[in-house]
Amino acid sequence: MGTTNAAGPLAGLRVLDLTRALSGPFATMILGDLGADVIKVEDIWHGDDTRRWGPPFQGDDAAYFLSVNRNKRGLSVNMKTPEGRDILRRLAARSDILIENFRPGTAARLGLGYDQLSRQNPRLIYASISGYGQTGPSAELPGYDAVAQAVSGMMSVTGEAGGKPVRSGTSSADIGAGMWALIGILAALHARESSGRGQLVDISLLDGQIAWLTYVAGKYFATGVTPGRHGSAHENLTPYQAFPTADAPLMVAVGSDGLWRRFAAATGLDELADDPRYATNPDRVRHRDTLIPLIERALAARGCAEWTDLLNAAGVPAGPVNTVPAALEHPQAVAREMVVEIEHPVAGKLKMLGSPIKLSAHPPPTSPAPYIRRPPPTLGQHTDEILAEDGLTAGQIATLREQGVVR
Repeated sequence: MGTTNAAGPLAGLRVLDLTRALSGPFATMILGDLGADVIKVEDIWHGDDTRRWGPPFQGDDAAYFLSVNRNKRGLSVNMKTPEGRDILRRLAARSDILIENFRPGTAARLGLGYDQLSRQNPRLIYASISGYGQTGPSAELPGYDAVAQAVSGMMSVTGEAGGKPVRSGTSSADIGAGMWALIGILAALHARESSGRGQLVDISLLDGQIAWLTYVAGKYFATGVTPGRHGSAHENLTPYQAFPTADAPLMVAVGSDGLWRRFAAATGLDELADDPRYATNPDRVRHRDTLIPLIERALAARGCAEWTDLLNAAGVPAGPVNTVPAALEHPQAVAREMVVEIEHPVAGKLKMLGSPIKLSAHPPPTSPAPYIRRPPPTLGQHTDEILAEDGLTAGQIATLREQGVVR
């Protein structure tokens, strides 16, 4: 798949993407998937750091970079030069959205801060993603995903009971911040319809992780007890965890007393359904130490696949603890087109994750993943195209390239 002209619900919007690494590129990729014209700005030397975050590499770039940078045009500019900053200011004047994830204060020192750019473009929606936000005593500290997971308390509730705290298997603080930024940007776009003005969207990795504590924080507020780690189990529901079977682990999610009775019947534990120790969820939570061994003994009689079929047939949510390959090959993931293939000018055929956003007003045509209009750009791939749209002649662009302003 090469470049296509499939439109999306955000077609006609221009996004100036000054981000790198994961949180910002993830957000701008989704904006691109939804139809926005995203201009990814990189330096003239190496580009986004994640181009080198390998192995593995595919073509010249790391698989990490390729996973979050589709549907973008690549512009390579030296922001250390006045001419480079002038290019970005001109582009910002014609953009609807700008996203940056510099340390707070950096963009302003470059003359690219919200106050500076909004004066020339009052309709600009300016999203800043940082580790700790634009205000507060920690605002100037560098922000990294793992540190945000730790400082937010998220790591303290992740891992096995009695074990060491661990970070999540994916970069949840970065990806979460990207999603919070998207929510803020879409809200600001809606507000602009009536006000005619853009605004600053201030997102931090720490805020996003703290917001995700939700019911864990709620329980602490209610009891004053410091939350701990419960492994795959749920502190408020039982049985709700991964269990060993005859061959592989099985995740069971019994979220109501009705499901408990179905689960007990399907697993041959009928006598426990109305046992006063286990009749209601609060009872089961209080007596989980005696209940869990009984369930483990029953589930050891069959394999994971057989239990999955039996429990699902009984209406009980359950499934295998898949590896990543198994999850990507799951028939439901295939049916929902969550793995797609595109053509990259250097790397050749690339497999990528599909979009989880399915919109009824934009049904897919016959070609797979029509929302993927562009593969991830090579460094500076669209520099000439973008500058020409900005009114520069071929001679002027050549001069800027000779001067080390663009690549």
